Amino acid sequence: MGNSTEFWFKLDQLVAASNLKIDRPKGTSHPRYPYFVYPLDYGYLENTSSGDGDDIDVWIGSLSSQTVTAVICSVDLEKRDTEIKILLGCTSGESRTIFDIHNTGSQSAMLLVRK
Repeated sequence: MGNSTEFWFKLDQLVAASNLKIDRPKGTSHPRYPYFVYPLDYGYLENTSSGDGDDIDVWIGSLSSQTVTAVICSVDLEKRDTEIKILLGCTSGESRTIFDIHNTGSQSAMLLVRK
């Protein structure tokens, strides 16, 4: 069994050492699904690697401290992949909103882990 303190410390280090790119600002529409409007800034950590082969996804909340507050872990049987999304500076309400956005479809399952 791992050390959760060490996990969060390492995740904080990864975020601090990475360039955060916001490519979908709060209030903008999704490029393929224009009916979906981003409730918070959404982006990624440049030059990182997630389970889907892309950079690690990040949601940015309204707290002034932009530190890691939670992660969402996903399993998608249709895509046959797993990945995490890092939540930075998110309140518990914002975390729940993000979780609800991603927790759709009968072939996927999500887990919200708060720091």
